[in-house]
Amino acid sequence: MESAAEPAAPLPGPAEPQDPPAAAPEPVGNPSDALLAEGELTVRGRIQEASNAVLYCTVAYDGRSASCVYKPVAGERPLWDFPDGTLAQREVAAYEVSRACGWDLIPPTVLRDGPYGTGMVQEWIDPPESSDEVPELLALVEDEEPGPGWKAVGLAQIGEGRTALLVHADHPRLRRLAVLDAVINNGDRKGGHLLPGAGGEFFAIDHGVTFNAEDKLRTLLWGWAGEPLTDEALEVLRGLERALEAGRPLAARLAELITDAETEALRTRVAGLLRSGRHPEPSGEWPAIPWPPV
Repeated sequence: MESAAEPAAPLPGPAEPQDPPAAAPEPVGNPSDALLAEGELTVRGRIQEASNAVLYCTVAYDGRSASCVYKPVAGERPLWDFPDGTLAQREVAAYEVSRACGWDLIPPTVLRDGPYGTGMVQEWIDPPESSDEVPELLALVEDEEPGPGWKAVGLAQIGEGRTALLVHADHPRLRRLAVLDAVINNGDRKGGHLLPGAGGEFFAIDHGVTFNAEDKLRTLLWGWAGEPLTDEALEVLRGLERALEAGRPLAARLAELITDAETEALRTRVAGLLRSGRHPEPSGEWPAIPWPPV
């Protein structure tokens, strides 16, 4: 069954300034985190295509400024399978885990007060100046097997009774993201959630539907399913397992963002990946691919 959602709640009027929410972890070591957390947040516009309220903003602090995205909790859609008002915290938790892995896959993300109340604030990713810098990560091909440098996901209907093979790039950064998604139990890894950055890099966004204690993994990155994890991934997972031990800084930050049961399920997923030494395969108990896939 897919997550069912009611229409997004209208945003309230601008809120009075509040103290930073108790759930917000202290930014550590990343200058972008401090800018996002402490800077003056100014709303410039709204991104209309988003399913939840997503506001384009600028943030300025101590002579520095940057563009960012602000997702107030007040604009979140209720979901049947996630507690109301928790998506912003899950986005921050995903960033914290990504940063602990050392993979820099998710833009800097903090939880803070803003013009419409508490919400997630994330660094804006500017697109490349040239289309030549945009990496080709997903494609539909009419061949039965993926070509060199590609991994097969499955067959997709493309209209008029025709099917095509959905493939994704056999890209090391994409493979790291597949591991991260398995760790955080991402229920919504779509193609549109991969943003190209400068120099051929890409970043992953939209991590509100993560960290459920039940298996919810839905992704377009099944091309490595069942294959052995890389030595790099195993080393990172061993480090993450240590970082998630009770009393460690990462565990303390996550305790402020997700429930104890969700943190324990996170530890269980990391341990399971290390025990199997392989990328997970679809469970069959939950739709394996998000809809719509883009």
